[in-house]
Amino acid sequence: MSLLDREGTVVLEAAVPSDDPLWEGMGFTFDGPVDLTLRGLSSGTGEVVVRGTMKGRLRRQCRRCLEPVEDRLDEEVTMVFLPSDAPGAEEDGDARLFDPEAAQLDLSEAVREEVILAIDPYVVCEPECKGLCPMCGVDLNEESCGCAREEADPRWDALRALKEE
Repeated sequence: MSLLDREGTVVLEAAVPSDDPLWEGMGFTFDGPVDLTLRGLSSGTGEVVVRGTMKGRLRRQCRRCLEPVEDRLDEEVTMVFLPSDAPGAEEDGDARLFDPEAAQLDLSEAVREEVILAIDPYVVCEPECKGLCPMCGVDLNEESCGCAREEADPRWDALRALKEE
């Protein structure tokens, strides 16, 4: 994104493919491209503000029963970039730094971070999902099992005694 050589607004519209290396190691996969619509504004002071939207479909697994779950990414983002040589730039925890000598602003890592922050890490297929039996692995949404649910751990005896009083 060429914002660093001039003032004004630059619009970036991109469809980042689901198999792009940017998404590696994220713990989920996209079902199609991630659509980015970003507007970058460069100020005369060197600060760059990028605002826009990220949209895409995700393929994930329910955290309780491991069934496939379709999820959507539809997030508005605001990213602030400061030149690394700006006074106080190191202390500003909300801003990202960039090389003031660079001709372009690389948004890839910032977009990746924003996607990670936008995705709920604990997706479930249904709020009432019972999950899998921790003993035998049976999907408790489909059938029940005969496993003992409560293991008697002697370390909890004192608390159990208080609960029973």
